[in-house]
Amino acid sequence: MKMDKTALPCPAFDASAAGRPIRRRRLLSAAAAAAAWAVLPVSVGAQSAIQIRFGDGWQRLDFPGLKPTRYEFGGTALSIAGDASSSLIYLAAPESARTASRASWSWSVSRSVPPTDLGRKGGDDRNISLYFVFMDAASAERLGPGTPPQRLLRNRSARVLLYVWGGSHPPGSRLPSPYLRGRGVTIVLRPAGAGQAIEQVDLAGDHAAAFGTVPERLVGLAVSADSDDTGTALRARLSVLSLS
Repeated sequence: MKMDKTALPCPAFDASAAGRPIRRRRLLSAAAAAAAWAVLPVSVGAQSAIQIRFGDGWQRLDFPGLKPTRYEFGGTALSIAGDASSSLIYLAAPESARTASRASWSWSVSRSVPPTDLGRKGGDDRNISLYFVFMDAASAERLGPGTPPQRLLRNRSARVLLYVWGGSHPPGSRLPSPYLRGRGVTIVLRPAGAGQAIEQVDLAGDHAAAFGTVPERLVGLAVSADSDDTGTALRARLSVLSLS
């Protein structure tokens, strides 16, 4: 914010020696106020967080021959129950969220699948995977409103970040998805086990680290939970998912 310099006291007009200390104090106070304004965080024009709701608009994708995981929508929260099951739910990203570069959410696991190798196809059960699907701007513009998730995830221009609670890998591990042929990277936030946590992720930074490019458009979100390979049960919850 610019300060009006003409509003500051000017010592050149101080004619008396007795007045100098008072005017100096006023000048110092004004300078301090200006400095305080300079360090205040700027909120005007900043992008507001966009909260993703769990309800209408989400599509379910079941896998042939597999029992589907159960997802219960509850507005700002999603309850997940898996019993030797696997499936995915998908949402096209709202137009207002297509340039999002950060995300945050809360999640919890009350019953966990055992540790698995997330880099192994067919042996990679996990409690929760949260997908963020990106495309270049031109490809995103060509997407139809009803593009099914399986077609989107197979698109050559798609790049997918998968944030995972599960596996046997230490937090921060990055693994190529065994299903997305170089177009998806799994980022382990929490290894297998019960608990609860709040996450904040840098989508832009993680995309650059994973694919060497800055993301252009966020086009889709997905959630999956898998317990079919280990034949076990999981109970989890995802809530307050926000993009900014």
